[in-house]
Amino acid sequence: MKADTVTAPIPPDTRMRHKKPASGGRVWRNFKNQKYLWMMSIPFVIWAFVFSYLPLWGWTMAFQKYKPARGFFEQEWVGFDHFKTLFSDSQFLLALRNTLAMSGMGLVAGFIFPITFAILLNEVRLGIFKRFAQTVSYLPHFVSWVVAAGIVTKMLSSENGLVNDILLGIGFIDSPIQFMAQGHLFWGIVTLSDVWKETGWNAIIYLAAISGIGPELYEASRVDGASRLRQVWHITLPGIRPTIIVLLIMSIGNLLNIGFEKQFLLQNNLVTDYSQVLDLYSLKYGLGMARYSYGTAINIFNSVISVILLFTINGIFKRTTKESLL
Repeated sequence: MKADTVTAPIPPDTRMRHKKPASGGRVWRNFKNQKYLWMMSIPFVIWAFVFSYLPLWGWTMAFQKYKPARGFFEQEWVGFDHFKTLFSDSQFLLALRNTLAMSGMGLVAGFIFPITFAILLNEVRLGIFKRFAQTVSYLPHFVSWVVAAGIVTKMLSSENGLVNDILLGIGFIDSPIQFMAQGHLFWGIVTLSDVWKETGWNAIIYLAAISGIGPELYEASRVDGASRLRQVWHITLPGIRPTIIVLLIMSIGNLLNIGFEKQFLLQNNLVTDYSQVLDLYSLKYGLGMARYSYGTAINIFNSVISVILLFTINGIFKRTTKESLL
């Protein structure tokens, strides 16, 4: 005969303790516990809204025949006419080619050189030389591109230029080369100039990531007889892989937004077909010719492509490496 089981009733206060708190209550409790952090973030939220989101209202200009003297409701709406003109313009396609070429070369060089430099600097055991090399390497970052472009132009000059003098001295060439007048060399000049200026600065974040790797891993590998090269390959590079992936995703997202300072300061009339990038194209055909709607259409194109690239590369890395930015 089965014994009757009696379930004791749960006291009301116990039921209340087991009840999940409302989501609104959790948010309010979290806000109260971290109110100072929330208050500190308010200025940055306002800054982001004013300078990043509020200007999106100006995108409506791309669908108008904008006239500064008219009000918003007095503008003539033209739909996608500016975008049709944009994609049919040969100069836009030329600027897009140059932008993709220089940004792609800069992306590859901007990762290989800083990572290599950071690893080599990390392997230096003489502290004085290490600090000196790091300081000298990131000083060019603080030099404006106006000064940097003057230095590069002078070094590559065909008259008393350092590069031509060295090449003539070792007998590699018979006459000076006009580097700045060769269009097919312009992409390489811009890329190498950027490497010289930014390698030391970009290496700082990789040095910080390397310093976070536990020293016991290197000690254990040395006990097992691993050489320095094997330590770099099996410990250092895997240790900084998350940092590399995050920076790579952000760099690919900004592939079209490479600026125009380098190209504007290093260009001349002989290399215009290789120096004009999308930002210069927007400056020339948008502001220079007072075609404000057309310039806005160019910027919308840049932003949309950047967002697509960001989410695409983030999804690829999330599936393949299980690491992502978003």
